[in-house]
Amino acid sequence: MSLGQIIRDKREQLELTLDEVSHKVGFSKPYLSTIETGKVKNPPSDELLAKLERVLKFEPGLLQHIAHLDRMPSDIRQAYEAREAENEKLRHVVKRILEKRGSTRGLKTMLKSRSLDVEGGHKALAAGRLVPIINKVAAGYPVEFHDLDYPAGVADDYVRCPDLHDPNAFAVRVVGDSMEPKFCEGDIVVFSPGAQVHNGDDCFVRFTNPHETTFKRVFFESKEQVRLQPRNEKYSPTLVEGKRIDGVYKAIIRYQML
Repeated sequence: MSLGQIIRDKREQLELTLDEVSHKVGFSKPYLSTIETGKVKNPPSDELLAKLERVLKFEPGLLQHIAHLDRMPSDIRQAYEAREAENEKLRHVVKRILEKRGSTRGLKTMLKSRSLDVEGGHKALAAGRLVPIINKVAAGYPVEFHDLDYPAGVADDYVRCPDLHDPNAFAVRVVGDSMEPKFCEGDIVVFSPGAQVHNGDDCFVRFTNPHETTFKRVFFESKEQVRLQPRNEKYSPTLVEGKRIDGVYKAIIRYQML
């Protein structure tokens, strides 16, 4: 999600017009419109971004941090993201070690001094949450699934998701074509266990006995049965018993692989 999209979505969420925001920040409506649509020639100044953070009730410094990341050369930003992903993985591993063995205050203080907050807090400046890409999900028949044997929230790859606050969110790569044309093979889809699921939502579905997963639209036919509906009309829907389902998680973000 681009900086402009983040700003526009938050403005619409607060039910503010461009005219109202323009008056509050002291910048013209046409200029703000070019920022939201990504057509601005020069990056917004820190002065404007600070005002937008205040008016749109963002966390102080968030928009500026995202803008600064966008201005980085691609190779430098790639290195930064890789380092952040490694730090995130290390935070989870260290936290699990401390939970199992019992921690001391001195050890926690030392880790925090090295920017490893093992208490689960997050930095005030963060261009969205790093969501772990844990496996692949079949947009077809259910297949065996595992989480790569990592602790919750830990993986080899991560995708950054601005304005996502679910600490249990996870991402998977799509395999197969049963969810085309909306979701294609290779796309990365982020799912949120904290999001409420409604009939017709695109969902990651986990089964028990055997331990399998699939990616389908979900319709709750009754307390006993759930219909899993592919988006691709070449595939037929299937009815499954509710007691077979171990979890249903709503798709909230798609990253299209070109």
